[in-house]
Amino acid sequence: MKKYFQSIAYIIFIAVTFFAIITAIKSYENPFSLYEHPLVWIALIGLISVVVLKEALNVVAQQKAEQLQMEKEGIKPEDVDNWAWAKKIINKWTEAKAVEEEDEIILDHNYDGIKELDNNLPPWWLYMFYATIIFGAIYLVRYHVLGADNQEMEYANAVAEAKRELAAFKSNSPEAVIDAETAIVLTSDSDLSRGKAVYNLNCAACHIADGGGGIGPNLTDQYWILGGGMKNIFNTVSNGGRDGKGMVAWNKTLKPADIQKVASYIISLQGTTPAKPKPPQGDLYVEEGQNNVTENSVEEQPKDSIQ
Repeated sequence: MKKYFQSIAYIIFIAVTFFAIITAIKSYENPFSLYEHPLVWIALIGLISVVVLKEALNVVAQQKAEQLQMEKEGIKPEDVDNWAWAKKIINKWTEAKAVEEEDEIILDHNYDGIKELDNNLPPWWLYMFYATIIFGAIYLVRYHVLGADNQEMEYANAVAEAKRELAAFKSNSPEAVIDAETAIVLTSDSDLSRGKAVYNLNCAACHIADGGGGIGPNLTDQYWILGGGMKNIFNTVSNGGRDGKGMVAWNKTLKPADIQKVASYIISLQGTTPAKPKPPQGDLYVEEGQNNVTENSVEEQPKDSIQ
């Protein structure tokens, strides 16, 4: 009776734990995160431990039962070959003859006392050889007769599929793929407010809060060292100023969306009147579509930042 209760308890534990784990996997976004959901791992480890322990107890019980049976039949356990099943499989797949049976397959060839055995090919090798023939026939028909996609065609299809997935991702997550080519000037109050906050936190130390320029150049005039406009400003903020001069690259600190917003805020500073504007630096920049005017470079200061 005790065994029945143990079996019932074991089955109930397995069923309840398994159901709880499945429910957790369906409910949690990252069910296998050790830090977020340690109970899932505890349940898994507990379930596996109980199953392994149960099977180990079954194996031990089976071995004891076999020993008792051998004792009743007068068989000594040390006389039993526990690897007989493995040897049987090896013999079946190799068809190797024992040394004492080699006289049955010895050939009449005699080379200076060296004799040859007429062993059969091992079945495992023979079956693999037949499998290669079948594979070769299928490959020939599939790719050279029916014209299935070869490796180059599969690669081209994979690249095309990846491009479609990337396009879908860009359409659904525009902020995740913002770069200098796709960035646009933002004009909403919320975007400019965010851009101003980013500017005051990271840029005002060198360009002054009103954009008039300090260590860095004036951002309110039309002269730019590395070019004006959204594309150039985004690229400069992201990748930094000239080598050995100017500001560092901010692409490791700011997200692309914030770079776009701070660049939009900087563009909004154009035409404003700072308290102490710094003299112009760089070249006069005119947006495409307007008169393409470029004057000679204004003498640059030793250091620059965004422009």
